Amino acid sequence: MKLSALLLFICLPFVALCQDTAANHYKIYNTATQKLVTLNNIVNDMGKADVLFWGEEHNDSTGHTLEYALFKALSQKYPQQTALSMEMFTTDCQLVLNEYLAGLTREKNLVSDARTWPNYKDYRPMVEWAKTSGLPVIAANAPSRYTNMVTRGGLGSLQQLSEQAKSYLAPLPIDTATGAYYDKFVKIMGGHEAMAGMQIYQSQNLWDATMGWSIAQFYNSHAGYKILQLNGGFHSEEKLGAVAQLKKYAPKARVLTVEAYADESYDNPDWSKFKALADYIILTDPKLRKE
Repeated sequence: MKLSALLLFICLPFVALCQDTAANHYKIYNTATQKLVTLNNIVNDMGKADVLFWGEEHNDSTGHTLEYALFKALSQKYPQQTALSMEMFTTDCQLVLNEYLAGLTREKNLVSDARTWPNYKDYRPMVEWAKTSGLPVIAANAPSRYTNMVTRGGLGSLQQLSEQAKSYLAPLPIDTATGAYYDKFVKIMGGHEAMAGMQIYQSQNLWDATMGWSIAQFYNSHAGYKILQLNGGFHSEEKLGAVAQLKKYAPKARVLTVEAYADESYDNPDWSKFKALADYIILTDPKLRKE
């Protein structure tokens, strides 16, 4: 047995245990009907969709367990036609990720050279499942050095980059139209005064556009695939942000959205707060472990 397969085999009982432990501490709702559903309902709904955006809270352990369960179920329902797309890897690390998935390099090289997040252990089961199942993983996010450039100097500063550097980003110029997403962004930042100019909003748009572009490139070259995109919740709430950017690059892509939150109201949702956020919401018990 290959080492990667052995590691995944060892990991699976832990995942199953987590699922059992969390089973009574989350609720999945269809926001159109405001009724309880299951992960299998979402998987079946992907029959009429191409991309599923999962907006997460990065430290929600229950949410990560459910992400893995959904990715595994998708890959079993749509064998060899499922891909994982991740905010947690940047586009300049796609080669490193591909080499690891192909079994050419060690996990320690993936962790160091792909600059995995501090909580990579939460995403590792999905990457390992993709590896053992021969499924693609898309490194979707813009490298942080370029979003930092925009925060400091605005989108125009990116024109100084080489063609190779620009290839890691969505095509320039990036659309930064104001509207509902801008209004949400200003609110979460604490108002215009806290933003000190448009550059931070422009960097947010570069982030979203690059994720949308990365997904679109894969979608356009892999007919029939089901793509699960993982990102922080704000990037896909109300089908704004990265979802809206994807639709600019791939207008025909059919999208479903899930937003997961740790929330006290998971037994009795406040629909005035949740109904417009996604096609499905997953509410988890805030008393459960956070990481």
